[in-house]
Amino acid sequence: MPFGVDEVRPAVVAIDLHRGHLDPSVATLPVRNGTEDAIITANRQFLDASRRANVPVIHCVTQYLDPVEIRANPYWHAHADQSGNARRNQERHNLTGSPGIEIIPQLHDPGYDLVISAKRRYNCFVATDLDFMLTSRGINTVVLTGVNTNSCVLATATAACSLDYAVIVVDDCVESMDGLDLHRAALMCIDTAFGWVKSSTDVIRVLRGARNDVPR
Repeated sequence: MPFGVDEVRPAVVAIDLHRGHLDPSVATLPVRNGTEDAIITANRQFLDASRRANVPVIHCVTQYLDPVEIRANPYWHAHADQSGNARRNQERHNLTGSPGIEIIPQLHDPGYDLVISAKRRYNCFVATDLDFMLTSRGINTVVLTGVNTNSCVLATATAACSLDYAVIVVDDCVESMDGLDLHRAALMCIDTAFGWVKSSTDVIRVLRGARNDVPR
């Protein structure tokens, strides 16, 4: 019984693999300098392998209509524009029409992938159709990749666990703008109480052996 389910019926949920984090020329909340190429390459290889295994790929992309939607969160509003704060550009991040909302092109297959294009909070389940997308396809196992390990990935992992999905985080396909220590701490929290933390190589072995006839 791998991952606590009788039969693994997986989907990949790729979180915020967009230019707003991963393209230094436009990023408002960039990942750690120098990690962009590694995280893009790892996700490209993993997502390509997932598609070949007929596993649904769902991109969840942060996008706000205006800064009002962002500053409605008290913590974000309080920390905006603070010098030295990695999240000081929060109220300018991924506004509608900005280049940051574009998924990194080599990570997106428009003919295959599903896209949730208006994620407004860390937890990908909040005010989105993610749970409906998963349950309507009979998915019981969510495989998480993306940015940031210690915010959106962690929040989505805890929510998925609470909704009784089996949760797998692909450790070489997640990254953080908040530094290596918080990246590692988030993985430790997930692995302790919310889900499995595995390498892309190990996860692909599972996906190839899973039941992957779910509708996309």
